[in-house]
Amino acid sequence: MQLLIDKINSEIGTILIVADGEKLCAVDFADYELRMIKLIERRYGNFSLLDVKDPQGFSSRIRAYLKGDVQSLDDIPVNTGGTAFQQQVWLTLRTIPWGKTISYSELAAKIGKPTAYRAVGLANSLNPVALVLPCHRVIGANAALTGYAGGLERKRWLLHHEGVSTLTCTLRGR
Repeated sequence: MQLLIDKINSEIGTILIVADGEKLCAVDFADYELRMIKLIERRYGNFSLLDVKDPQGFSSRIRAYLKGDVQSLDDIPVNTGGTAFQQQVWLTLRTIPWGKTISYSELAAKIGKPTAYRAVGLANSLNPVALVLPCHRVIGANAALTGYAGGLERKRWLLHHEGVSTLTCTLRGR
């Protein structure tokens, strides 16, 4: 299988964008490229990456998000793979509005599994299309900034970019 990849520079590092020709299947940061490759291998088996500028316009839409366009990512088609539970968690992330946060337990309740907050956290950490499915908007209890696969400083930047005050948030974990 051949997948398309683009790399865009941003204030939070180089962002990798991978598409299958129709849908977005991965968004990650260059310093986590090996992790992204492993996750893609699990989904597709053998694959190759073809450098393409702005596949399906996805790179332009991510750039627009980084410039403050609150709706640029809303309807990007995604191909996440994953289990039915993971897909449910990931797609529910799109219901969290720009500039808002919810806790892992609130996200678990939104999917009808209020006691599954740990499983929700694990699924959130494996979100293959970060930014587009905004896992950075999920925070720990008591407004703790926890568990962002791209690093907590990026999570803090993204939330600040969206107008969320992180002054009262504490950094916990990686």
